[in-house]
Amino acid sequence: MTSRDIARTAIIAAIYIAVTQVVSPFAFHAVQIRVPEALTVLPFLTKHAIPGLTIGVFIANSLGPLGIVDMVLGSLATLLAALLTWKMPKTYLAPLPPVIINALIVGGYLNLILGIEDGPLILTMLTVGAGQLIACYGLGLPLLLFIKRTPELMRFFGEE
Repeated sequence: MTSRDIARTAIIAAIYIAVTQVVSPFAFHAVQIRVPEALTVLPFLTKHAIPGLTIGVFIANSLGPLGIVDMVLGSLATLLAALLTWKMPKTYLAPLPPVIINALIVGGYLNLILGIEDGPLILTMLTVGAGQLIACYGLGLPLLLFIKRTPELMRFFGEE
């Protein structure tokens, strides 16, 4: 990795952490729209977003109220989703992996961590998936399209 790659990775991680802190009252529940999840489309443009997002989620979750399970499983879910996003063949498919992966993995463990015993697991997965759909398609896809239309941003995010 070059110093530029490290800088891109660090910037993505820092933005994810900062935005999560701003929206933290809405970012750690069964019904959530985690706004920085819009950044999960960035691996479509550069593989250097993969470690940036994974580190960003790990640190953001370490500052949240849900503990080690959220830190580890949330980061692994992000890593898996980012790897799949990186391999997506079309722009409009880039947000799909984070929506599906987080609905299944994060929705699954949130049900246990939050002690939602009288609510079915599938409902938690659906609410997390709905929040991801809003963040990734409602915010992330427009962000991705904006970056692709902006030469300065493409020079920063695009692969060399």
